[in-house]
Amino acid sequence: MKEGIHPKYYPKASVRCACGNNFTVGSAKEFIETEVCAKCHPFYTKQEKVMDTLGRVQKFKERASKKSATVKRVKNPRARKGEK
Repeated sequence: MKEGIHPKYYPKASVRCACGNNFTVGSAKEFIETEVCAKCHPFYTKQEKVMDTLGRVQKFKERASKKSATVKRVKNPRARKGEK
């Protein structure tokens, strides 16, 4: 590595989460504050709630089935104006 171009590395940088969890990591900063961590994030704590407001998934499936059910009409390029 070249000398003088890299930031100082802190192998035991302290991280503090808003939930009160503290842990250490290697970082270019000596102290890091974060809002969420693996102990409080809903995805990792298995407390994530998927809300289906007003049946959004069902509405989407209905629209998708309607689109596949409709047949597209192909215009005849040889047809003259006034004729169908």
